[in-house]
Amino acid sequence: MAAFSEMGVMPEIAQAVEEMDWLLPTDIQAESIPLILGGGDVLMAAETGSGKTGAFSIPVIQIVYETLKDQQEGKKGKTTIKTGASVLNKWQMNPYDRGSAFAIGSDGLCCQSREVKEWHGCRATRGLLKGKHYYEVSCHDQGLCRVGWSTMQASLDLGTDKFGFGFGGTGKKSHNKQFDNYGEEFTMHDTIGCYLDIDKGHVKFSKNGKDLGLAFEIPAHIKNQALFPACVLKNAELKFNFGEEEFKFPPKDGFVAISKAPDSYIVKSQHTGNTVDIVVGTPGRLDDLVSTGKLNLSQVRFLVLDEADGLLSQGYSDFINRMHSQIPQITSDGKRLQVIVCSATLHSFDVKKLSEKIMHFPTWVDLKGEDSVPDTVHHVVVPVNPKTDKLWERLGKNHIRTDDVHAKDNTRPGANSPEMWSEAIKILKGEYAVRAIKEHKMDQAIIFCRTKIDCDNLEQYFMQQGGGPDKKGHQFSCVCLHGDRKPHERKQNLERFKKGDVRFLICTDVAARGIDIHGVPYVINVTLPDEKQNYVHRIGRVGRAERMGLAISLVATEKEKVWYHVCSNRGKGCYNTRLKEDGGCTIWYNEMQLLSEIEEHLNCTISQVEPDIKVPVDEFDGKVTYGQKRAAGGGNYKGHVDILAPTVQELAALEKEAQTSFLHLGYLPNQLFRTF
Repeated sequence: MAAFSEMGVMPEIAQAVEEMDWLLPTDIQAESIPLILGGGDVLMAAETGSGKTGAFSIPVIQIVYETLKDQQEGKKGKTTIKTGASVLNKWQMNPYDRGSAFAIGSDGLCCQSREVKEWHGCRATRGLLKGKHYYEVSCHDQGLCRVGWSTMQASLDLGTDKFGFGFGGTGKKSHNKQFDNYGEEFTMHDTIGCYLDIDKGHVKFSKNGKDLGLAFEIPAHIKNQALFPACVLKNAELKFNFGEEEFKFPPKDGFVAISKAPDSYIVKSQHTGNTVDIVVGTPGRLDDLVSTGKLNLSQVRFLVLDEADGLLSQGYSDFINRMHSQIPQITSDGKRLQVIVCSATLHSFDVKKLSEKIMHFPTWVDLKGEDSVPDTVHHVVVPVNPKTDKLWERLGKNHIRTDDVHAKDNTRPGANSPEMWSEAIKILKGEYAVRAIKEHKMDQAIIFCRTKIDCDNLEQYFMQQGGGPDKKGHQFSCVCLHGDRKPHERKQNLERFKKGDVRFLICTDVAARGIDIHGVPYVINVTLPDEKQNYVHRIGRVGRAERMGLAISLVATEKEKVWYHVCSNRGKGCYNTRLKEDGGCTIWYNEMQLLSEIEEHLNCTISQVEPDIKVPVDEFDGKVTYGQKRAAGGGNYKGHVDILAPTVQELAALEKEAQTSFLHLGYLPNQLFRTF
């Protein structure tokens, strides 16, 4: 606990971490946690299994907790808004319905945007359905602004669509992109009155008490919709008065403060907050939640991109930019958005480009450099050569089902075509996967396939061997993890694998990142990944927590034709086996070329073993047992945590003893200081 506390981690979290047997922070945690707690943007890279998730989750949890606590205590300078429900119970500007650079003061009435190139707007928490009502806005500087009324359908750029009515400092009224001269210009120290007579369908404004006359007649298409106080700013500051304070220029002719409106006249904003404090999700799911309005980003304080290089390589750069653009750069209580990016390597051009665009002077924490394989991982290649291993010819129909890429091709033995060799590779890989399991008596392994259909076919083949998802303890008991399995099934399957109810987790690269299961001894790559960085992520599923692991990659010596769906339905119901360049959804996959790129990337030559998949342990520093720590005679391998753990425990005991003695003397510290 003392080690984490020294970095500024609050005692409650430090104790919880200690109860998880995290006696010492890892190197990436020691470097990153203080930086994040200090409020900075951080770009971090470290080895797989090095504790990157803890490096950002610990400080994020702490800052979220402290922010919520400050809100509940109503500290000065903090917004007292607790939930969306409490926001809607009073007239104020809505922190859940505002532009990305629009800040709202703790009173919910003072509004500011210091963006000089773009307009940023906001609506109030409540709107009106009937009656004659009035509110005031005071200008605090000489920036540009428009004030007025809008429906919930309107954009936040007030007056630029047919659902809002604005009056700007340039003396123009605006509705549906129509800007007309109206009244007078206004600026700092001026007070604008905003009038709404819903019964007559009239909107008008005043300047410092002077009635400027009718500005708009409410069109029929929005007469039955609630109208909300609204504004849009460009490098400006305003303060709203909804009538809870005395008006500078009280309204006449029967208009009353909107704060005095009967409840039957009031509609609450649909843009509300909720009690969810941290959201974790995949890009597709988050995009869906945001686009359907189920997830609002207007109160986000942190944006964490885990495995950013993988997200970029999978084509999510537009998604990231879109999400970032919807998150306010300044929170409602004046805090700046913090962005944390985790990447396999910081040397990627795409990652550098992303960091320049969405991060604010980030600190780079690079404990990895170029990709490398931890020395706790042994990895070998098994060549799959259908020209020399004719087992595929002798199996008849007793083999794994293939992916139907060659459903329209002649793949019978003797055809001697690229398609025949490709089909043979698919059959042999199923046999080699079974052989690897038997040869090494694997009791637990993660098996990576390239596509979802490959995963399903391998699961079915294991079931033919007597295994499957419901065969606990069987040599080929397994579950699948990929995008077409329903969320509850994916969660259940992962838990069953973690608990050891099944031996094998068959998955696509969706599981190559972020899964941390200590002690998994084996990985089988049925197919090499098409991104060389993903090779390290895959085999990094073993060799964690300082335990030894073996990764076996089945590499085809001939090209293999595989699915590469470019169709709009992303492969569902697609049987277009033509090549991509011919308008189809397949490509030729060259694993020997991929292997060469991986070796070049890692600056090493990966050992090859024969198709019997016997791996001589003598090549790896003596006898090892995969899934366990290396024996003392095998290179004197011992981690720094094990070495220092007794000392840390002794220091913790001494600290506790000293604190107890201090309290017994009757002294109490006046204040706890945190240093970074």
